[in-house]
Amino acid sequence: MTLPQPLAETVASYRTLVVEGHEGIRRTQFFTQLALLGFPLRRPAGGLHHLDPTRPYRELLAAPGRFVIDGGIIGELVYGPLRHGRSRVTWIQALDLAEAVAEREGALLHLTGTEHGVSGDDGSESAAAALAYTRAVRTIAQHVPVVSVNITPAVPDVVAERTRPIPAPAPRQSQLRQPTSQLTVG
Repeated sequence: MTLPQPLAETVASYRTLVVEGHEGIRRTQFFTQLALLGFPLRRPAGGLHHLDPTRPYRELLAAPGRFVIDGGIIGELVYGPLRHGRSRVTWIQALDLAEAVAEREGALLHLTGTEHGVSGDDGSESAAAALAYTRAVRTIAQHVPVVSVNITPAVPDVVAERTRPIPAPAPRQSQLRQPTSQLTVG
């Protein structure tokens, strides 16, 4: 598999890439192609920290240079509740990490494949995970650019769709600070 030119150009504009995706999507060739573009692979040592699950990722983000991180935070947000009834990662931690990636001129690469598409809610873990990934990535995209990469087994090509963070609403002036011309009591 080689990365198509549009995807290579899209990822080249970032310093840091965090790759997330459903279980079962083969990432090895994708990481190899990213390394050829100047993004060596970095993985957090020892998995998620028991008190601060995002700490290993923040430590990786402190390093200089361009690189790609094999993520797991969104996977924990998705599969933790499905398999264990809760996630070890809070939304606040995940969104803080997303903002840290964005501050480092980074993006989230969301890997998908046709085997993980949802054609209906059949009650399976795979269908529930696909819906949870959709919601999670939509929420994360408000804090960091997201590039969706569809890797299909039948077609070894990659299609990229780039999203931009949703800008924060403009601050509103407090009603208490607005000039008043007359106050009537009575």
